[in-house]
Amino acid sequence: MSKTILITGAASGFGKIAAFDLAKRGHRVIATAQVYPQMSDLIREAGEQGIELTVDKLDVTNSQDINYIIKKYDIDILISNAGIMEGGPIAEQPLELIRSMFDVNVFGGLQLAQGFVKKFIEQKKRGKIVFTTSMGGLWTVPYVAAYCASKHAMEAIAEGLKTELAPFNIKIATCNPGVFGTGFNDRGVDSIFRWYDPEVNFTPESAFDGAADSLAHQLDPQSMAEVIVDVALDDNSNFRNVHPKETEDFVKQIQADAWTAKS
Repeated sequence: MSKTILITGAASGFGKIAAFDLAKRGHRVIATAQVYPQMSDLIREAGEQGIELTVDKLDVTNSQDINYIIKKYDIDILISNAGIMEGGPIAEQPLELIRSMFDVNVFGGLQLAQGFVKKFIEQKKRGKIVFTTSMGGLWTVPYVAAYCASKHAMEAIAEGLKTELAPFNIKIATCNPGVFGTGFNDRGVDSIFRWYDPEVNFTPESAFDGAADSLAHQLDPQSMAEVIVDVALDDNSNFRNVHPKETEDFVKQIQADAWTAKS
């Protein structure tokens, strides 16, 4: 049965791949992008591939955008995928950057979810919300701790929604990517050097030496987008979906080790 699915952050990465895949499968897809130029690129690319989807503007930090989208569309599934990464040592990272990241990754995603949850309940509809979080929502990666904190927050919000909305037959799931080559991680590393100054900051520049090597071994994002699509369409999916399996095993070991770690 065809579903109506709204995806945030669909201008690139997992969101765009998932939007195109779902549309190819015959679902009605509303692919949203932060700014109008991204919309134009999406419309053009979809047209070139013969893909039918609806493209709209949605900046998740803009309440007017959120209210407009919630009022305009009746959906079955929300894939809350929009996110940003601001990197750097959290002991020195400017707080305004951390606040802006939480505005996108936490408050924007929650406000949009609240709006569609209310519509699901008013319409007596069995809706579903899938949050793209991160492996960083389950452990803390050095030098992107603030980003991980925002994803930890979304994990807690998703768990709360899952329990609280169960009586209304509204399903909640998270998808937790490992390190995939969408450009997202590269931009997160680049963001450090927009404010970090080795002449001013006490964190040594050598702390970031491993970044280039980790970015050189990122995975193909297609497989993660397929996980997001499968989770969204599966009425009985797992709540938490870490991919790939090697990342899931690694995170579980990190979580176990935390119980014996010293301060």
